Amino acid sequence: MQPLGADEPATMGPYRLLGRLGSGGMGRVYLGRSAGGRTVAVKIVHPHFALDEEFRARFRREVAAARRVGGAWTAPVLDADPEAPVPWVATAYAAGPSLAAAVADGGPLPAHSVRVLVAGLAEALAAVHELGLVHRDVKPSNVLLTLDGPLLIDFGIARAMDGTASLTSSGVSIGSPGYMSPEQVLGKGVTGAADVFSLGAVLVHAATGEPPFPGDSSAALLYKVVHEEPELDSLGDGDLRELARACLSKDPAARPAPAEIAHGLAPEGAARLVAGGWLPGRLVEQVSRSAVQLLNLEATDTRPAEPASGPVGFSKASVTAAGGVVTGEFGPPPVMPAAPSTPPSGSPLTLPPTGVSRA
Repeated sequence: MQPLGADEPATMGPYRLLGRLGSGGMGRVYLGRSAGGRTVAVKIVHPHFALDEEFRARFRREVAAARRVGGAWTAPVLDADPEAPVPWVATAYAAGPSLAAAVADGGPLPAHSVRVLVAGLAEALAAVHELGLVHRDVKPSNVLLTLDGPLLIDFGIARAMDGTASLTSSGVSIGSPGYMSPEQVLGKGVTGAADVFSLGAVLVHAATGEPPFPGDSSAALLYKVVHEEPELDSLGDGDLRELARACLSKDPAARPAPAEIAHGLAPEGAARLVAGGWLPGRLVEQVSRSAVQLLNLEATDTRPAEPASGPVGFSKASVTAAGGVVTGEFGPPPVMPAAPSTPPSGSPLTLPPTGVSRA
């Protein structure tokens, strides 16, 4: 976690921001704390996106979809304000690295951990698909490894299967190269089978440390996804290799259903395997250290509360003289109104804690 910069907000909604966890194409993610002491991850979109009505429509869909998702292995939305001058969304903070970070730091996961990982994610996808949603961006950086099991996060580009309105311009595919399904790359209709393809790619990455479609550029990755077979030799001969091959079929109809995958790997449910211990020792130690660091951070955070003021502003580097946005930097730190003791009518619903995330 990085300390807050001078141009970053100190509060957002009812949450005090303690530090920056990371950033991505949509915005920045901060570690926050509520007045009652709850630790959360707050995603604040880049300010220039706030000026884009098409993006705001996409963000509203993200929040609406995420509010419908809950249960084991997924991260529920705790709070959000998609109509704010700079929209934000808060989820519970997860003590655990992403799969991408864990593999980059320590190499592939052992076979038992991979089985539990894929079983849990398959159960999550089964629940998501039952709601008529498609995640559309299942990848290692959107999977968190916690002591309580894997978590699928960031429904930033999820959308209803029966939706007809496109939120992207013609010819633009949404997803992550190397983990997108062929039908996503080609701009065809996307169903839950696209998530299964991505799950197969995540399996390969977790078990081998490498993606099934290696390449040096997005164009090369997308070509391989559509036209070439995945590289699975590092998986050896076994059921994980056969499962990966089935998930990575070019034909969506030939891929197994998430419920089928979950039952095959964990007939009694992924939770039973998690309860028996599922992470290797090095990751257990890492998660434990992160939890201690978080406690120390909160114990030593004695800064006075900020006074109230208006919304997030823009730095001079963010907006040109003609009004054109040129960067995604935050302006002067905002100070948001204090959280009311009783939520006003129409305020965002705060869900009970059923999962944790730092999406």
